[in-house]
Amino acid sequence: MLNKKSVDDINVKGQRVLVRCDFNVPLKEGKITDENRLVAALPTIKKLIADGGRIILCSHLGKPKGEPVPSMSLAPVAVRLSELLGQEVKFAADPEVVGPNAKAAVEAMKDGEVVLLENTRYRKEETKNGEAFSKELASLCDVFVNDAFGTAHRAHCSNVGVTQFVGTSAVGYLMQKEIDFLGNAVNNPVRPFVAILGGAKVADKLNVISNLLEKCDTLIIGGGMAYTFLKAKGYEIGASLVDMEKVDYCKEMMEKAEKLGKKLLLPVDTTITKEFPNPIDAPIEIQNVPADQIPADKMGMDIGTETAKLYAEAVKSAKTVVWNGPMGVFENPTLAAGTIAVAKALAETDATTIIGGGDSAAAVNQLGFGDKMTHISTGGGASLEFLEGKELPGVVAANDK
Repeated sequence: MLNKKSVDDINVKGQRVLVRCDFNVPLKEGKITDENRLVAALPTIKKLIADGGRIILCSHLGKPKGEPVPSMSLAPVAVRLSELLGQEVKFAADPEVVGPNAKAAVEAMKDGEVVLLENTRYRKEETKNGEAFSKELASLCDVFVNDAFGTAHRAHCSNVGVTQFVGTSAVGYLMQKEIDFLGNAVNNPVRPFVAILGGAKVADKLNVISNLLEKCDTLIIGGGMAYTFLKAKGYEIGASLVDMEKVDYCKEMMEKAEKLGKKLLLPVDTTITKEFPNPIDAPIEIQNVPADQIPADKMGMDIGTETAKLYAEAVKSAKTVVWNGPMGVFENPTLAAGTIAVAKALAETDATTIIGGGDSAAAVNQLGFGDKMTHISTGGGASLEFLEGKELPGVVAANDK
């Protein structure tokens, strides 16, 4: 779609290939608690090994803020990757990332071998896209492959800066998949195209709402942001979450939908509680009320039962569905009904279903519907910016075919 060089378009035999992966995995006492991101990186790594490249992997992990933080070392990742690949992944333990260990390890490499560098964010320059660190990374390789969609919306040394000092820059299979699914869904969807937006704040999704209204046939609004839209309709929303500064914007969007002849669906009823659950999964008493009848002392926490049916119905006839953001406080089992209903509707449709990273990806996986979706994006912020129609620096930096 964006016509970028991929790992299938390059010959890496005998070449040193620097691969930017997304190994930003959760760690608990040095153990990886969720290895989805490691597994997602395997197809690209295996392809490059099979082609006889010398593979140098790099990634960030957490936010060490430009200095070595032992608890954020990628050492555990090297151990687990060795097991997953069935061959040694040599870990270059340099606090400065490109140090004597990394240089020696790369120097000694044979075709098909793999080295993992230390956390790129141990260097202050990484997030500032500094030239010196970009050059150091480039000095290790002949070819660069970016397979980290999760950071594609940021211009850092290890995904953008390095490309200025390497002859060939391509995208890996994971990046390619994201570009194909998210890009095609937004720019060339099979219609009817339904977009579902949830999550807490309207402010986070301003440009997404506007951009998707132009592209989709039906836009469904749920989650905390729905109450600002209901307020814009003149409804009393009690103590529900509201962004007063964005009420006028919501009015504009409703007018825009009407002008463009698009359906904009808002909740017709809502699940209310007296207060926000504390802790988040605590048992809680709920009521279901029409969307324009929320009592002054109650707050909306999830779409209601009629709304869930309405939204599920809207998805049935779709050919393409993009979903970003849960329908309610899904972390609480009592308040997950709306999100479950939407996930179930997506699981049962024949449409191409694309989940745009972040909380919606977490919700779909936690609720057990992950394997029923066509594509679950690995990038939260990156997929949002893609849906806004923005160019992502990490994608732009790769060579065109």
